[in-house]
Order: sequence, then structure tokens, then C-alpha cells
Amino acid sequence: MNDVRPLGLILAGGLARRMGGGDKARIKIGGKTILDRVIATMTPQCARLIVNANGDLARFADTGLPVIADSVPDFAGPLAGILAGLDWAAAHAPDIADIISVPGDCPFLPSDLVTRLAAARTQAKMPLACARSGDWRHPVVGLWPVNLREDLRRALTVEGLHKIEIWTARHGVAIADWPAAPVDPFFNVNTPDDVTAAERIAAP
Repeated sequence: MNDVRPLGLILAGGLARRMGGGDKARIKIGGKTILDRVIATMTPQCARLIVNANGDLARFADTGLPVIADSVPDFAGPLAGILAGLDWAAAHAPDIADIISVPGDCPFLPSDLVTRLAAARTQAKMPLACARSGDWRHPVVGLWPVNLREDLRRALTVEGLHKIEIWTARHGVAIADWPAAPVDPFFNVNTPDDVTAAERIAAP
């Protein structure tokens, strides 16, 4: 029987300008890196995990996970990483119908992320789903069918489209809701102040 769980794609390809450069995924929160926290949360929810990064891919070799670069050059944004993940799934995991993308800078992702995104998509009869907490949508936290990859490639390479929500709106995107309090599960670490806040949240 095929594993119906999606392929998990951890997006770690950003430039981390507000942190002064470096890999945000390697920042330690509560004694563990954000990347370790993301891997621990997503492993039970996914058939497999891969990491999307740019630059020297060997810097993530210690994870033991496949590490893939954007297939569209010049830091084309999260959609380029998502396309790379869809292409990897088609080539290496042809039995998997969907990928789920999550940022590599969110230390508190929910353990029911996949099930709730999938349920929202089924209920709304939409091909795509993304997360929302409170009033904030998180288009990078989403469920993406592999069979839309050529349409996405055309949008990126022919149309020059880089805004996720414009592309997802074309196909139809369901929304799965989480409360933003007491802790927003999609809190992301962008600045030194965010590191301080995340340490406070993670403290026992």
C-alpha cells in the first residue's frame, strides 16, 4: 500500500538579511536548532523530508536529508523552492501526490499541520491549502499537488510571477485555521528580538 502522506519540504533558502545573514534554521531555541525542531515535528506527518537551500548545500548534510537548490536562479523566492520540491517529488517519489512546504524559521509548527490542511482542502474541494493563524495567512505553509508543477514552472519562468497568493488564487486555495494565542504556531524568527521572544515561549 502506498504511503499517502505528503513529501515534506523545509524551505531554508532565504538570505536572512534581518539577522545579518547566515542560516536562520540553525538558530538555537530552547537548546535545539529551529531546523531540528521542524524536523522533529514534520517527520511523523510526512512520508519523507527534504530541505530546500541555496549556496553551499553541503552545510545541511548533517541532517541526513536530501538538500535541493532552487531550479529558478537569482533567489526567485519561495515559489522557486516549492517548484524544486515538486520536481524532486516527481523524480524521486512518484507515488507521492502532494508536498507540504514549511519555513525553516518556524520553531513551533503544529503536530496536526498535514491532517488539517488536507481536511480543509477536501472540504472546500480545492486543489491547494494554506495555513492561517488569527488574521494572518501563511501562504508558504501549504499543501501543493505535484501535478501542478508545470503550471507553476510556466508562471515562474515565462510570466515572471513570484507572489504565491496570485498563483494559488488561480487554482483555488483552502484555508486551515489555527488560533494565534497563546502561541502562534507559525511564529517565525526573523530578527534578534524574535529570537528572544521564541526563547521565552520555549522556556519550561
